Amino acid sequence: MKYEKLIKYLLFILCLVQNGEIIAQKVFWASKVVSFSSEYSDPRTTKEFRAIQVLGRPSKLPQIGSAACAWQPMTQDNPEEEFIIVSFDTLMPIRQVAVAENFGQGCIVRIEAFDNNANLKPLWENKSSPTGEIGKMLNVILPKMTDFSVKSIKLVLNTSRVKNFNQIDAIGISQSEKPVVASINVSNEIPKNFIKENLGKNINSEAIEIAPVIAPDGKTLYFTRWKYPENLGKDKNQDVWYSELQPDKSWGKAIPIGSPINNTEHNAVCGISPDGKTILLNNVYLKDGTMEKGVSKAFKLKTGGWGFPRALVIQNFRNSSEYSEYSLAPNGRVLLMTTQTKETFGGKDIYVSFLQADDTWSSPKNIGNIINTAEAESTPFIAPDGKTLYFSTIGHAGYGNNDIFMSRRLDDTWLSWSEPQNLGSLINTPEWDGYFSISALGDYAYFSSQENSMGQEDIFRLKAPESIKPLAVVQLTGQVFDSADKKGISARISVQDLSSPSDTLSTEYDPFTGDYKLMIPAKKVYSITARKKGYLPVSEQLDFTNEKNFKEFKKNLYLTPIEVGQKMTLNNVFFEQSKYDLNASSFGELDRIVELMKEYPTMEIMLEGHTDNQGDWNANLQLSQQRVEEVKKYLSKKGILLSRIQTKGWGSTRPVSSNLTEEKRRLNRRVEFTILQK
Repeated sequence: MKYEKLIKYLLFILCLVQNGEIIAQKVFWASKVVSFSSEYSDPRTTKEFRAIQVLGRPSKLPQIGSAACAWQPMTQDNPEEEFIIVSFDTLMPIRQVAVAENFGQGCIVRIEAFDNNANLKPLWENKSSPTGEIGKMLNVILPKMTDFSVKSIKLVLNTSRVKNFNQIDAIGISQSEKPVVASINVSNEIPKNFIKENLGKNINSEAIEIAPVIAPDGKTLYFTRWKYPENLGKDKNQDVWYSELQPDKSWGKAIPIGSPINNTEHNAVCGISPDGKTILLNNVYLKDGTMEKGVSKAFKLKTGGWGFPRALVIQNFRNSSEYSEYSLAPNGRVLLMTTQTKETFGGKDIYVSFLQADDTWSSPKNIGNIINTAEAESTPFIAPDGKTLYFSTIGHAGYGNNDIFMSRRLDDTWLSWSEPQNLGSLINTPEWDGYFSISALGDYAYFSSQENSMGQEDIFRLKAPESIKPLAVVQLTGQVFDSADKKGISARISVQDLSSPSDTLSTEYDPFTGDYKLMIPAKKVYSITARKKGYLPVSEQLDFTNEKNFKEFKKNLYLTPIEVGQKMTLNNVFFEQSKYDLNASSFGELDRIVELMKEYPTMEIMLEGHTDNQGDWNANLQLSQQRVEEVKKYLSKKGILLSRIQTKGWGSTRPVSSNLTEEKRRLNRRVEFTILQK
């Protein structure tokens, strides 16, 4: 009893009145189904209309009408009473019960409560006739706070009171007498007056234009055009088109992407890689010109065209839906897709798959019920930051028959997400809205909508509000050269997050196809490395911890041929301050040296350690020797014979920069690598 009184008192202080006015309202929505009389089931469905759909905040209201995200008893107009009992993540006295009746409103005849000792207490009895409303929020305000703590609520329905099926969207309790109102979870920071711009006749037509995909640099817009006279084939099925951004920031006249991506079947674009050289496409292209369900990638050729699309092999991939959409994360190793199986929450759900060492993709995993609902989810798009997800559904409270939502990834499992936020009524309309895409610049967002379209469906853009932008990213670009003749050479570029060494992005650089491009989140420190057979790998540190907005950063790299006498600085070998303990962020750099020495089994090297001039001269000399000895031990543990490694500590005797500032001194604290024998 003491515990219950304490809870009651705290909630009273937190939530109730001050000078007779309510200062806050906390609503607890049902978190567990205890029991129910029946639930709708159908061989064609999974979790649609089941009792569990009553849990959580309203999924349909403030809209009204039938919804798969609501509990529906098995039969309509049942002369026998139906009931459902739900419990909550709290135990407290209550003043209000709120029931979201989204469809067939008016069939609830009694509301009862169980106390902590399982005693059933009457709360409310319906003595009114049905009003004929389709749906609304039923607010039962009790005359006073209950004198017991409520453990669970029981709703009793007489479904014969309202013809056809009856549905309950959510059940909530509160200590406030202010009526609970169903609301849409929209960011408070979205402006009320931004302009949604139709892209005009260069992009849109009387046909259907959907699925805009903006290149990360914001300069090329790809989209899918359906039933257009210039499409291939007699049926004019879907084709992929693209447009280039003009100097005045308008879009040029759209051009079909051409063969082999466009054929007489359904062709649709899903995504584009950060460097613009890989395009993701719906369906699997067969050599005979036909298609089958799945997803493909096409690579840009040196001639400027596209190669024949190659199928992505996804383990245990199944999809009973006619449609599926895909989005590739900026690192190229994570694939989101929509698919429908016997295990989905209802309709299509969003799943995640990971690239494996054998170049196949792992069995898809459902990303969970924070995102997925009993309705169909569609058009997922992972932003260039690799964390922000945009998708569309009718399964979360919204404004129309399909709205666009945003959520942020919370960890590296890709299964934990923030609660989705609706992008607001100026983006979402009473019609179908989806296919949201945004560039790395975060300046404009692109999406498909039917409202105010030139045809059946058009592509729009708007100046992206700050609250719905992806997190800031850096577009890393550049070239790779031979340090001797300064000519461009092909190489493999990798960028490693030094705070999370396993998080690495890679790309192949070809001087004939332009700069390499990688998209990386800002506010971090990275190591960038270029590697090519016959050359010493080179790595440098990049610090973007202070970047708050999009930044394009050009970094050219120079590779040195492997020859006796060649020396390089190990820029990403780090030690604890004034100690010789290796920092874990050094392991990637040292592992590359291990790979090199295993590739050249007769290679012998010299490791030289250097410090700045701060502190005692003799102590610095000893520290520099200890540090290179520590590097030597690491290489030995990785299988390199100690006899192949010589070491020398120079202390502060060989500076390469001034010691007047910390920035300059940092250059003097280094480990150098010299080839003694090839």
